[in-house]
Amino acid sequence: MTTQLETVRIERRGAAATIVLSRPETMNAWNKQFGLDLRAAVDELGADDGVRAVCVTGEGRGFSSGADLKDISDEQTPAGRPDVYRALTERYHPIITGLRTMPKPVVAAVNGPAVGIGLSLALCADLVIAKESAYFLLSFVNIGLVPDGGSSLFVPERVGFTRASEMAMLGERVAAAQAAEWGLINKALPDADFDAEVEALVDRLAAGATAAYAGVKRQLNAWLYARMDDQLEVEAQLQNDMAHSDDFVEGVAAFLQKRPARFAGR
Repeated sequence: MTTQLETVRIERRGAAATIVLSRPETMNAWNKQFGLDLRAAVDELGADDGVRAVCVTGEGRGFSSGADLKDISDEQTPAGRPDVYRALTERYHPIITGLRTMPKPVVAAVNGPAVGIGLSLALCADLVIAKESAYFLLSFVNIGLVPDGGSSLFVPERVGFTRASEMAMLGERVAAAQAAEWGLINKALPDADFDAEVEALVDRLAAGATAAYAGVKRQLNAWLYARMDDQLEVEAQLQNDMAHSDDFVEGVAAFLQKRPARFAGR
């Protein structure tokens, strides 16, 4: 029985299931309800033995544009700033770790821009396939924040320190073809071929050796991500500090006003 969700949709096809991020008017930006819905979807599919492969994709033009800076429905600290620590630890981290440790293969089908925590969501998957028109962006620094959602772990593990520093500090787009060349993702596909190739891949995994796939994930997690929980905690604490900075206030204001930010370094 599929849970009724407001901002996420679950589609099933045999032993394959797709989580469709469904806030297309915001390019699938994350707000409180989105976090609750996405966590519920991940938990449901993770516990369903009838589901042998999971795909995550976006509705509309984007995969996910990251945090919804126009939505302040989330909790706030006594200082009146977003309680990012609580949002990350209580809602977003269980999504990331749920997909990363799910005992079945997870494919991120990146149909459009994957930005901020939307990029983190894509990279916690086992296989990442993107449209050639898509791009990847660690946008946090552009609003005075640091990477979160696991991207400070997933990006350097995929592309190394040099390119991770470039992505995190310069906050520039990486086109899908470049991302594939770097090894950030597995493959960039012509837009016209994307849907059919993603479906074929997910169906292949759903018909495959599920226990062996789960074993592969455990091996890779043990070698590469044994300290994932510790790193997520570091991210949450640092991000909470950044959310109380003047640069964050200026970064959000500049974003909403569509102007360059004037950071003061504090």
